[in-house]
Amino acid sequence: MPPSVDSAAAPPRGHRVRQTIAQLRERILGGEWPLGGRIPTEPQLVAALGVGRNTVREAVRALVHAGVLECRQGSGTYVVSTDELAPVVARRLTADRMAEVVEVRRAFEVEAARLAALRRTAEDLAALDGALAAREVAWREGRFDEFVAADAALHTAVVAAAHNGMLAELYASVGTALHSTIAQSMGGALEPERYADHSRLVEAIRAGDPDRAAIEAGAFLEPTPGA
Repeated sequence: MPPSVDSAAAPPRGHRVRQTIAQLRERILGGEWPLGGRIPTEPQLVAALGVGRNTVREAVRALVHAGVLECRQGSGTYVVSTDELAPVVARRLTADRMAEVVEVRRAFEVEAARLAALRRTAEDLAALDGALAAREVAWREGRFDEFVAADAALHTAVVAAAHNGMLAELYASVGTALHSTIAQSMGGALEPERYADHSRLVEAIRAGDPDRAAIEAGAFLEPTPGA
């Protein structure tokens, strides 16, 4: 029996699954399903996306395997990452690879600072100033965890000011590693000899000086002797 018009026109199953994965990613990245939040149930996804139950199931399973979603028995499926590279990097992050992480950070952040000095907007400068101020307050008040978070936020703001989407996505994938290297470099406590002044970096970006910004960004990411 020849196939019906509908079945002949239907895209292959693998194509439907890939399309559904792309739709799920788009909703996650767009903030419709925020990090830490629960996504709709399987029947709700079937109705919203206009595909079959098996297609939805395979698409969700693929994103669970990628580390973007997590199924919790009796509770539902949750967004645990907006970036498929982040879980991969986190799994590879071990104490003996911290030197490599610093080298990767240097590769990203030096170029990001250079581009930020050329492309920063008034909004970018406001974000940099805010992150720098929060970092300084946390340091003065001796709040270690808040300092690490504020320092990471400042570095992330520099990358955002570069206005390179691919660079920002790749940098986001090392978010866990970023916090770990900052915490490790501080030795678990805010000691004066470990303080690194980042105000010169922000000023170089504000001044639109790409060479000086790159130098400042690299200055506190020099390899540790013997590492």
